[in-house]
Amino acid sequence: MTAPIVDGLIDRALGAVLGSACGDALGAGYEFTNPGPGAVIDMVGGGAFGWAPGEWTDDTQMALGIIDVLAERGAAGGPVDVEAIGANFLAWAASGPADIGNQTAAVLYATDNPSDLAAVSAAYQDGAGDNIGNGGLMRTAPVALAALHDRELVAGLAGDVTALTHAHANSVAACVLWSEAIRRAVVEADPSELFDFAACIRDGLDLVDGECRERWSILVEEAVEGPPTIFNPNGWVVTAFQAALSAIVHTPVPEDEPSRHLVDALVAAVRVGHDTDTVAAIAGGLLGARWGASAVPDQWRSVLHGRRRSGEPIVEAVDLNALTRRSLSGY
Repeated sequence: MTAPIVDGLIDRALGAVLGSACGDALGAGYEFTNPGPGAVIDMVGGGAFGWAPGEWTDDTQMALGIIDVLAERGAAGGPVDVEAIGANFLAWAASGPADIGNQTAAVLYATDNPSDLAAVSAAYQDGAGDNIGNGGLMRTAPVALAALHDRELVAGLAGDVTALTHAHANSVAACVLWSEAIRRAVVEADPSELFDFAACIRDGLDLVDGECRERWSILVEEAVEGPPTIFNPNGWVVTAFQAALSAIVHTPVPEDEPSRHLVDALVAAVRVGHDTDTVAAIAGGLLGARWGASAVPDQWRSVLHGRRRSGEPIVEAVDLNALTRRSLSGY
C-alpha cells in the first residue's frame, strides 16, 4: 500500500531538480528581454550568451555543485559537507563559465580556499549593504533533498549554502522559505488534490530569523496579490522570489490536465521578463516538487542539457535524474 506514496515522493524529488533545470533552459533565450503576451516561449536557446536550444545556464551549473555532494553522500547519510559544495563552486568559477553573476564572481574570484568562502562572502556583503543578487536562490532547489523529513535541517542548510556567496539576511530568508516549500511539496503533495503554494510558503515563516519574519510575510503577500509583471526588474533576490511565486499562484491549474500547470506557470515566469532564466529556474524547483518529473514534457526533456563546468562532458536530463536518485538512496 505504501509503494505509490514512495514512488510519488521520488517523482516529485526528481521534479524539483528537473523542473528547475527546465525553467533555466526555457528562460535562457529570453534573458534581459520582456517577452510580450503573444510571444512564443520555448527552449529556443540564443539569448545574451548564445545558449544552444535546451541548454541550461549558470543557475543549474551551480545547482549541480550541490547535487553532486548530495549524491556522493547518498545512503551513507550524515551531515552535508558544505565546504565540499563551496569547493565545487570554486572549481566551476575557475573553469571560466560563460555567465556568472557579479556578486557570485566577486566572492568566488576572491579566494581559492573553500574553507574561507563563507568569511569572504560575509565580508563582501558587509561592503555591499543591502545590494543583494539572486544567485543564492537560483540554485537552491536541490537543498531540500538533503533531509526531506527534517525541516530545521533543510532550513539551516539552505542558509549555509546561500551564504557561501550571498550572505545577506534577505537571501538567507528567501532560500529558507523556498527550500522548505520544496521539501513540503515533495513530501506532502498529492497530484489528485489542490495544493496551496502560497500557504506552503507562509508556513515556513517560523523558520525565518525573527528580525525579518514580518517583512517577509508582507513580501509574500505582495507576490500573492501580484500581478507577476510588477516584479520586473528581478535581479534582486526579493523581486526574483516574488516574481517566481507570483507566476505560480497567478497561473490557473487546468481542470482537464492539472499537471500542465508546471508548463503554463514556467511560461508565465519567463513572461515576467528581465532575469528570465533565473525566475523560471526558481519557479521550476517548486513546480516540479509539486507536480513531479512526470509532468515535464518529453520535448523539453529530450533537448535539456548543459555542463558542470566549461570544457567538461555534456550532462543530460537522464544524468540529472540519476544523480538525484543517488541523493535519495536513503528513502
